[in-house]
Amino acid sequence: MLIFHLNQRMTMETQRVTAKRSLTEATERLLNKQIMMEGGSSAAYLSMASWCEMMGYENSAQFLYMHSEEERMHMLKLFHYINDAGGHALQPEITDIKHNFGSLKEVFEDTLEHEIAVTNAINELVSHCYEIKDFTTMNFLNWFVEEQREEETLARRAVELFDLIGEDGVGLWTIDKEILNLGKAAAANDADQGA
Repeated sequence: MLIFHLNQRMTMETQRVTAKRSLTEATERLLNKQIMMEGGSSAAYLSMASWCEMMGYENSAQFLYMHSEEERMHMLKLFHYINDAGGHALQPEITDIKHNFGSLKEVFEDTLEHEIAVTNAINELVSHCYEIKDFTTMNFLNWFVEEQREEETLARRAVELFDLIGEDGVGLWTIDKEILNLGKAAAANDADQGA
């Protein structure tokens, strides 16, 4: 009997909390899926940073450590939004992180590929919000739309360095140095725009 009353009370509390929310369950699921993607990004970039540091690419490692932290902040931004809108943000389980790479170029090709996937996921989320007329969430996601344009451009520029400079001779050393310069320039641009 006690278990029945506890279950009934929990159901009533869940209904009461659900009634006080502006976020649909479908949108909450999609936002939690995006949390998983941002958390995965942070973990992937942390793994890449470690590999770069181990291989002696100190500047690329520094760039990727910063990028990992930035992705974690994106995840937290989504966490707070979901909870503030009456939903429940969930800590993602992050698995299948790649730890070894064939080259520095592969690291940044993987980064670009991943950023394109994140852009596509954000676009799908915005499209969903538009379809259900959740303009509040859509407005919140506009920040991510702009951020993804910058992230994708930054990753593309890093990959282009390999073709522009070449990997022979001091090429890899120069590329490693220039990747950190790209990151610093992007951070300065964000600071100027108040991001």
